[in-house]
Amino acid sequence: MAIQQLDEPSTFKGTSYVGGEASGVLMTSDLELSFWGGVSSQTGHVIDKHHPLSGQELKGRVLAIPGGRGSCTGSTVILELLLKDIAPAALVFERRDEILTLGVIVSEELFGIAIPVMTLDPSDFRQLLKLNGRSVHISNGQISTYHPGNGTSKIIHEVDSSEPKCSTPDLNLTELDYAFLENAHGDAARAAMRIVLRLARVMGATELMDVTQVHVDGCGYTGKGALAFAENLRDRGGKVRVPTTLNSISVDKNLQRVQGANEEFTDGATRLADAYTDMGARPTFTCAPYQLDTAPGLGEQIAWAESNAVVYANSVLGARTMKYPDFLDICIGLTGRAPKAGPHVEINRRATVIVEAPRVSIENIDDSFYPLLGYHVGSIAVSQIPAVTGVEHLAPTQDDLKAFGAAFATVSGAPMFHIVGVTPEASTLEAATGGALTMRSVETKITDLIKCWNELNTAAKGQPVDLVSLGNPHFSLSEIQQLAQLCKGRTKDPDVHVMVTCGRTTYASACRSKLTDELEEFGVQFITDTCWCMITEPTIPHTTNATITNSGKYAHYGPGLTGKSFYFGDLARCVDAACGSNYVESRPRWLE
Repeated sequence: MAIQQLDEPSTFKGTSYVGGEASGVLMTSDLELSFWGGVSSQTGHVIDKHHPLSGQELKGRVLAIPGGRGSCTGSTVILELLLKDIAPAALVFERRDEILTLGVIVSEELFGIAIPVMTLDPSDFRQLLKLNGRSVHISNGQISTYHPGNGTSKIIHEVDSSEPKCSTPDLNLTELDYAFLENAHGDAARAAMRIVLRLARVMGATELMDVTQVHVDGCGYTGKGALAFAENLRDRGGKVRVPTTLNSISVDKNLQRVQGANEEFTDGATRLADAYTDMGARPTFTCAPYQLDTAPGLGEQIAWAESNAVVYANSVLGARTMKYPDFLDICIGLTGRAPKAGPHVEINRRATVIVEAPRVSIENIDDSFYPLLGYHVGSIAVSQIPAVTGVEHLAPTQDDLKAFGAAFATVSGAPMFHIVGVTPEASTLEAATGGALTMRSVETKITDLIKCWNELNTAAKGQPVDLVSLGNPHFSLSEIQQLAQLCKGRTKDPDVHVMVTCGRTTYASACRSKLTDELEEFGVQFITDTCWCMITEPTIPHTTNATITNSGKYAHYGPGLTGKSFYFGDLARCVDAACGSNYVESRPRWLE
């Protein structure tokens, strides 16, 4: 609550999740921000072209945003910023944010560097937004305005040689949990348990629980910090205790194709992947672990990171996982223990907002409908679990749900969605909401999807295409089959590159089916192990021409990651562009 009125000075008291003191100029936004894909880990600037803070430098600023959104890799980005001394001076949220907080906790635990992280209640946060540009000081959960005199200073809290406090009075720990803390299972497992317990406090958990499997997202190379973290745990004897799969990495180890990164980057990315496999994780290297034969079943308690995978697991498979930050994923893998909170608990899986989809018929739409709808629903349900109605008659496929979920997770911080009559925990609207009688209901129209289409299509009218980007998230075997059918009998424009990213197991299946032979003859290049979120020049041509993709996720992140303009459209439109079509900037008929 505010403990003074908004005169000189103004002071607010909140909840501190990482302590310390800091001063700086307040930078505010009422829109959530994904640090991965939204903030450069090299410069500390906001690179999300769709965000109001785009182009702003975060270094030394007290950043106040409602919370994070999008990728689980935000924790690695904040770690890189801290180690480069280009991080914000402090983070202030309207609601707790596990992903960014975890990155600061890891920095403090392993590297002795941290910044204050705190939350304010909604009314105080809204008052704080009005103070944008003012100089403020934070001290252990209290934020105050002040007159800086000759300038402002940033104070990054550096811990001493003793370990940060790992308080557990509110947690009911088992003998196994205590054994980890007492180093009975090795130094790496002890460090991992400390990190798990500190985030359990942030999440409000009262106990830990066993999980059956883990999917690690932190194996993508974002810089030296991520590598130092993984090698630290590996060198301290870390070994996973539960089956653990790995997300996409930053190089194509399977096909041994260099993605154009410099030698230092390639070496770092390879060492990072090796550190995780050395700890016993499977080299699956896919952002779509739900395509593996180890995909979890309904009600199974798991610990997955990677935003699209989390949303798919919870929503489509009915498994149970939180949206785990990078770094916490491997910590859970090393202990097999996770905070019992969030979507692990039945009551936290219920929808709290109803979204009515536009009335369309299956004959009139194409496969761009699902990422557009997911993108729009995510912008409505930024922190809430939605129940989407009006889709059952369209009978969406698994690939449709993947595309919906990936776009949804790009702009929403929620860990799941329900589609009434489609997803397993939403046989009825009552089942999805837990029988709640009243809640916010939002009706969407085609005009809303037109707005999303315009937002994702950033290329100028008539701008030529030189790259067709497919597989974000990784292409499934059925999508490869569909692509082969669309390319059959057609000729690719020699000036247009067509590239598909997929998991190595999917690629092997496509090879056995001779699909890769057909598509490579057309001119498609397959890339495994990595994905578009990590691919750079020269794989992505450095030209003034545009990229076209059928991924709502990549159409959102791509402009900031690559500096290129983007077209978005369905798979057929992408193939048309590969063959030299020049109408890619026009909207499909179903949107007119």
